[in-house]
Amino acid sequence: MTTRRRLLIAAAAGATLTPALAFAQEAGEMFAAQTGDLGIVLSPEQLAAGTAFLRKHASVDIHCHPGRFFLRDLPADSPLARAAGAPFEDAVAADMGESCVSGALFASVADLPLLELSATTGLRAGREFLPGEAWRDYRRQLAVLEALVGSGSVSRGLDVADIDTARCSGKTACVFSVEGGDFIEDRLERVAQAHRDGVRAITIVHFHTNQIGDPQTEAPRWNGLTPLGRDIVRAMNQAGILVDLAHASFDTTKQAAEVSDRPMMISHTNLQTPDNRHPRLVSLEHARLVTESGGIVGSVPWGIGQRSFGDWIEAILGLIEAVGVDHVAVGTDMDANFRPVFADYSRWGLIPAALLARGLTEEETAKVVGGNFLRLMAAQRG
Repeated sequence: MTTRRRLLIAAAAGATLTPALAFAQEAGEMFAAQTGDLGIVLSPEQLAAGTAFLRKHASVDIHCHPGRFFLRDLPADSPLARAAGAPFEDAVAADMGESCVSGALFASVADLPLLELSATTGLRAGREFLPGEAWRDYRRQLAVLEALVGSGSVSRGLDVADIDTARCSGKTACVFSVEGGDFIEDRLERVAQAHRDGVRAITIVHFHTNQIGDPQTEAPRWNGLTPLGRDIVRAMNQAGILVDLAHASFDTTKQAAEVSDRPMMISHTNLQTPDNRHPRLVSLEHARLVTESGGIVGSVPWGIGQRSFGDWIEAILGLIEAVGVDHVAVGTDMDANFRPVFADYSRWGLIPAALLARGLTEEETAKVVGGNFLRLMAAQRG
């Protein structure tokens, strides 16, 4: 990790955090890079193979928040800004480029103004949006991403060609995405507007039960998608925006699968196990609602049933066994993950190194670290 990024992370982790900052839960673990035991032994030759792999194959993080860019340009009196300290997206972008991350879906957070901590359920929406608030905050976060591209820290990622061009170029292709469809409100024309803005994926629900459907972590209000939500899924298909069903309830996912005529994704989750039934995990049946129509599931390196990087690799391999190697990807949720077991883009080569060491072929590894997402992106209309 670069010295600059170490200092920025340390400063952020040392700040006084308040419940108003939803993403500050377990701050020392959430925002600091893991430096302990990887939980897997890799030889120098295997590590070198991971680095060489990235120079040959495109790799994509299908869900991330690099440097917590979504907090930039919040009002000076915002408790979020006071609690978290300065975002550090430029430092993270440098790590990504140096480490041959070809592309990444930089996810803005649609329901950010609403989020707070609950002692019983974790992150949740503490209130409803004020009139126009969701749209204004979408425009704020979009402007941050536009500025990041304009600064030259990252390149713009609008299509598969942009990501392939960025491979080991020293700059990562920044694909705009939005976590939560709240900003659309009841105006379907905003879906096409988002595509014109460069957005290529929308996670239709996050922690807020919005106008589209039910999330995993709240009691159902709509029993799946709303009628408007069905229209929004159709509008996303027409515009060429990927439907991301991370955070969506089983019924929301099932109904989206019935409506969508394009393959979809669950960008960051893992499978339930007999010993771990956390609400943010999905059953095999849930995952197959997406994968059986050609979609993908991104495995996430979080502290839900994982204690090390090696545990995450096992979760990826288990997902491959369950749904097939053509339907698995990597979604790190960097830098807003819960107790991450992988939290440093300068170590990106560990992922292909570990997958190859655990027996995947070069072709299979290429699918998981980027190829499957690129196929999905190419399958969208636009």
